[in-house]
Amino acid sequence: MHPSAFENGRLFFDTYLSPQAAPTVLDIGAQDVNGSLRALAPAASHYIGVDFAPGRGVDVVLDDPYHLPFADGSIDAVVSSSCFEHIELFWLSFNEVLRVLKPDGLFYLNAPSNGDFHRYPVDCWRFYPDAGGALVRWGVRSGHRPALLESFTAYQRLDVWSDFVAVFVKDEACVASHPARMLDRVGRFMNGRRYGVEGILCPQDHTEEGARLRRLTGHPQGLG
Repeated sequence: MHPSAFENGRLFFDTYLSPQAAPTVLDIGAQDVNGSLRALAPAASHYIGVDFAPGRGVDVVLDDPYHLPFADGSIDAVVSSSCFEHIELFWLSFNEVLRVLKPDGLFYLNAPSNGDFHRYPVDCWRFYPDAGGALVRWGVRSGHRPALLESFTAYQRLDVWSDFVAVFVKDEACVASHPARMLDRVGRFMNGRRYGVEGILCPQDHTEEGARLRRLTGHPQGLG
């Protein structure tokens, strides 16, 4: 796990889950590779790590990547960091997340918005500022009532990755149960969205690499 992913995961838990809470947390893509979100969850959490292959931090190996072996409405929070880019049909996984969450349950998604091709075992997607809204529309089309509480693209730290971060609640009727936002604590960010606020906050057309190339080359697209 690269440094910004770890820091954004910490910020999610600090913002949305009380240290005294004892939630059931499901981690999709839980294998501990240079760190794990498990270390950041409230100490009393019932933490379940699932992945598509066995490894450190994995409690359940999935036979079907599009079926989570848990009951409807049984999970308080689902988290996934640096995984959804490797899921070929990630929109089906999103529906499974919504199925297992409680009505006021949260889904924290961290996925790259840039970066090198890295297969595990495949590398299919990058996530941009409109991704959160598109997932909400897919969830509604599939019979759910999710809401995007917030999303943003984080600036890089000690690595080349720019993280797309999004937090969803399963049922829009439960938005008021989660008044705090990472956006109020993250500091610098690009292309933020906040529930109830129109438009994009801190808009930026280019990734950090693109902006650097534009400055170096003087070309509007960053190409010499």
